[in-house]
Amino acid sequence: MAQPKVKRARAGTAGDGAGERAGAASQVRAEGPVKLPPYECIALMLQGGGALGAYQAGVFQGLDEAGVVPNWLCGISIGALNTAIIAGNEPGHRVERLRQFWETICQPAFGPPLPPFLEHALFNSGDVLRKTFTAMQAVGAVVEGQKGFFVPRFPPPMPAGSGAPQAASYYDTAPLKATLERLCDFDRINSGEIRVSVGAVNVATGNFAYFDNRHQHLKAEHFMASGALPPGFAAVEIDGEYYWDGGLMSNTPLYEVIQTTPRHDTLAFQVDLWSARGPVPDNITDVQGRVKDIQYSSRTRLVTDMMQRSQRFRHVLREVLERVSPDERDDPWCQLADELSCSKKYNVFHLIYRQKEYEGHYKDYQFGLSTMRAHWESGLQDIRASLAQPGWLDMPDNDAGFVTHDIHRDLR
Repeated sequence: MAQPKVKRARAGTAGDGAGERAGAASQVRAEGPVKLPPYECIALMLQGGGALGAYQAGVFQGLDEAGVVPNWLCGISIGALNTAIIAGNEPGHRVERLRQFWETICQPAFGPPLPPFLEHALFNSGDVLRKTFTAMQAVGAVVEGQKGFFVPRFPPPMPAGSGAPQAASYYDTAPLKATLERLCDFDRINSGEIRVSVGAVNVATGNFAYFDNRHQHLKAEHFMASGALPPGFAAVEIDGEYYWDGGLMSNTPLYEVIQTTPRHDTLAFQVDLWSARGPVPDNITDVQGRVKDIQYSSRTRLVTDMMQRSQRFRHVLREVLERVSPDERDDPWCQLADELSCSKKYNVFHLIYRQKEYEGHYKDYQFGLSTMRAHWESGLQDIRASLAQPGWLDMPDNDAGFVTHDIHRDLR
């Protein structure tokens, strides 16, 4: 029996000639606004990762300059805070507000910051001095906190002392609440102009929850709950329940977007701050960093592959049903197949931050201004190169109706 001619799904495939383009990928960018197919959903999904979140701000800047406007923002932890800044401002001011947010929280909480020229000189010195300098900045975050973000509790909590759940942490995030309320218009967030979802974990039940502006009125506390990583930050109370950082269970909101119903033709930008792939560590310090990479990467590629296989089954089932005669479509099995099938298409862009040589296990709480700008620039260059690749924005035409792209994997 002849086999049907169908195009096989290939996750993250850039096509022939990818190798030759790899070396120039970082230099390529789309010129002006890009033209998109009629996707019903354009989703921006932001993973947690503390100070690395400036990479996501760079990705958003690249989308903004290309005229790609997400209609669904979904974030966890620092991704939730970036989500609040983006959704809480007018389109023309979002990049400016993101920059204001990051330039605020990348300063010491109390002491004066280093003069810009000195900070820049130390960061751009040799590898040894740079590692020492960035390690000192991380220590500064632990000892002093970050401006507009968190400060140490005084007196510090006693290990066995009981009190309110809101105080059971080493740091107070009251400054973050003030920063979000200053930089975000929560009426705009709740207007429904953009769908907003942020993930957190219910401390009492251990269940994962998404706070969504389609179902509830979002406040600063919802975004703070998504980033309340214990024991540094305390649980946040919302409607009588207490919530911690969503990254404790799942640091990647990809599943929430891809599995939502009713399904839509979707262009999704998954911006990850932790890479599952990395070198095998040969010392205790690097072991700590590698554990974080593996834990918080949340198996993004595994989830993507699983979603692709599921969508392929739905897509193939829809194609088979189209070949069933109308007289037989009332059969109960055909009706069930119709409910399970789906012809919608998914195009997923992976943008995964690549760790720099000078970064240590403290990279997620090293809030230096120069480091932040380097993270931001990495995200900007990655999304520019991704959007410039021919055909990557097209709707999938394979038998799965699902494709993924990754500028670092596809063009290497």
